[in-house]
Amino acid sequence: MFIHNREKVGATPTFSFLEEIMSTFNIAVLRGDGIGPEVVEEALNVLTRVGAVFGCTFEFREGLAGGAALDQVGRPLPDETLALCRSSDAVLLGAVGGPRWDDNPPELKPEQALLGLRRRLGLYANLRPAKVFPPIVEASTLKPEVVRDVDLLVVRELTGGLYFGEPRGLKKINGARTGINTLFYSESEVERIARVAFEAARKRRRKVCSVDKANVLETSQLWRSVVKEVAEKYPDVELTHMYVDNCAMQLIRHPRAFDVIVTENLFGDILSDEAAMLTGSIGMLPSASLGGNVALYEPVHGSAPDIAGQAKANPLATILSAAMMLRYSFQLDRAADAVERAVNDVLIEGYRTADIAAGSAGNIVSTSEMGRAVVDRLRNWSEEGGRTL
Repeated sequence: MFIHNREKVGATPTFSFLEEIMSTFNIAVLRGDGIGPEVVEEALNVLTRVGAVFGCTFEFREGLAGGAALDQVGRPLPDETLALCRSSDAVLLGAVGGPRWDDNPPELKPEQALLGLRRRLGLYANLRPAKVFPPIVEASTLKPEVVRDVDLLVVRELTGGLYFGEPRGLKKINGARTGINTLFYSESEVERIARVAFEAARKRRRKVCSVDKANVLETSQLWRSVVKEVAEKYPDVELTHMYVDNCAMQLIRHPRAFDVIVTENLFGDILSDEAAMLTGSIGMLPSASLGGNVALYEPVHGSAPDIAGQAKANPLATILSAAMMLRYSFQLDRAADAVERAVNDVLIEGYRTADIAAGSAGNIVSTSEMGRAVVDRLRNWSEEGGRTL
């Protein structure tokens, strides 16, 4: 583990509409495995440029996690890394895992680093936006008229439900093999994830759709009741309810109708992956895990060991994860807007990594070239005197 500051890129501009923030934020950087180090590097370059433009400082403090930690210290989540994360303002994770560790026992799998961070940092809310950037609308497998202008956010409860309920296990009952999982939610678990969704909606279009199966499940009946109670504290946010099977259909039929979707663990796992496919590539999808004092930000894609070290990885999901960090951990909404607009600008200009090249006449660029294009667009933006965010 080591700590370093990057030099700011260029002079800090002063704009009449943008006050200098003059703050320092400590970010725990866990590059991880596979393409993780490559895509994280580009996100750090973007954050460095953001610091120069907006007058703040990011201190990047690196630690080991996943397979990289296993190789060096024999544990997927070293105590030093956990301490680093707890003492930071936010965590940026690349990706963990790969086939070289497939034969490890469960407790020594790289993925235990991610599960351990979620558990030890108290991260109960997973936020996964699905936004279709106009320049790459043709990359989606759905018709352009269906996915154009889609911009939604799935808020998934991350630490309860069927995945964690007790009792659970495999046993024999009357001589027959039987699998048991218990679906359990408490009032407090539903209340806290609902608050996250309503707060997120206030940063967006102020619409929340709560997804459940209240016509069948008692846990969903509790879910719907508690969400309604929380909604009374957010009169400025519109609340609707939808059964999960209907939501799955509407995400394909009319995805533009959604702003924020909040749902339980299993439903959220499925619906967020479905929503991801609207965008055309998993390489465009960021995520945030919130709940404790320190939030975790990571791209949705995995470590992709088959393309690691080949400069083919799309860094935009990690860059957009950094934008989520600016928005949710640091309350730098205008800086987050600037990064998201820079990503859109480079796509308009025709920059493409291989995963988003379908149906496009754009130029195929490397991981670092795509990252540099985003940094350059932020540089051009500042030199032009900025624009209204």
